[in-house]
Amino acid sequence: MSFFSPKLGIDLGTANTLVFLPGKGIVMNEPSVVAITQTTKKILAVGNEAKEMVGRTPDDIIAYRPMKDGVIADYRVTEAMLRYFIDKALGKFSLFKPDVLVSVPAGITSTERRAVIEAAIRAGAKNAYVVKEPILAAIGAGIPIHEARGHMVVDVGGGTTDVAVISLGGIVASTSVKCAGNKVDAAIADHIKRNFNLAIGDHMAEIIKINIGSAVPLDQELAMMVKGRDYITGLPRSTEIKTNEIVKAIAAPLREMIKAIRDVLQDTPPELAADIIDQGITMTGGSSLLRNLPELVFRRTGVKAQLAEEPLLCVVKGTGITLTHLDVYKKAMISKR
Repeated sequence: MSFFSPKLGIDLGTANTLVFLPGKGIVMNEPSVVAITQTTKKILAVGNEAKEMVGRTPDDIIAYRPMKDGVIADYRVTEAMLRYFIDKALGKFSLFKPDVLVSVPAGITSTERRAVIEAAIRAGAKNAYVVKEPILAAIGAGIPIHEARGHMVVDVGGGTTDVAVISLGGIVASTSVKCAGNKVDAAIADHIKRNFNLAIGDHMAEIIKINIGSAVPLDQELAMMVKGRDYITGLPRSTEIKTNEIVKAIAAPLREMIKAIRDVLQDTPPELAADIIDQGITMTGGSSLLRNLPELVFRRTGVKAQLAEEPLLCVVKGTGITLTHLDVYKKAMISKR
């Protein structure tokens, strides 16, 4: 690593991309969305501007999420998106190419990993490093990952849920399922379509999840008005929906996430399993903010779970800490010129 080149940490997520500049902190937090014209394939907007366009575009423009399930679904668009984030974080006139550290899901294949590194290099990075998300999430959540004790991290993002047991700076047992926030949103939209004959968009589904969603039924339910299009008449209509309706709707995707946690617990060596019972499970990632999700984890696994501080920012803070202490975290990194 050269002395002059700036360093950047990028949490390249399915839903949001966050950028960390050592010394400055988190400089960007924008949706991982790119708007493209269909005919010329020209890129019109990235990030916040592009997200505004989702579901609201004329036929010629598509608002597109190039990171499907946490991995690169469209290489060219991801590269353009990375370039936009790197340029915007460093300013157009940066003389030196940055060293970039990018987070990737734990279950990533070597081909997918190479794609991330190539995309970063082509987007203007001098060197690119990738680190698995659960390790970064653990570092960002303040877990001392280097000690000889088992720590379990569950990172619930938009596209993937990563579960890992970390000890001595490495991953001992892990799994990654393509079931997280987006699947929960889809389940809500689907449920409302089936039971209320109402068509709602992804954005509305997400608002419902945030406002009234819960992982376990509530005695005192929350309620909200949901607006959408009636499937039968085709006209706009609104209806009131309550929390426990949503609890039913999202049971299936949550079951899949819990299964991932149980699978990893079953693969964990007994010594580390004992540590995890003492310490509990640390939950990070934006979708871990779903009401009572730690409670559901506790009910289904018998291990207490708690939210990390600022769960949305754990991974990107982890990239920042790793960049500042590169020599310490060399082991966790997979680098490529």
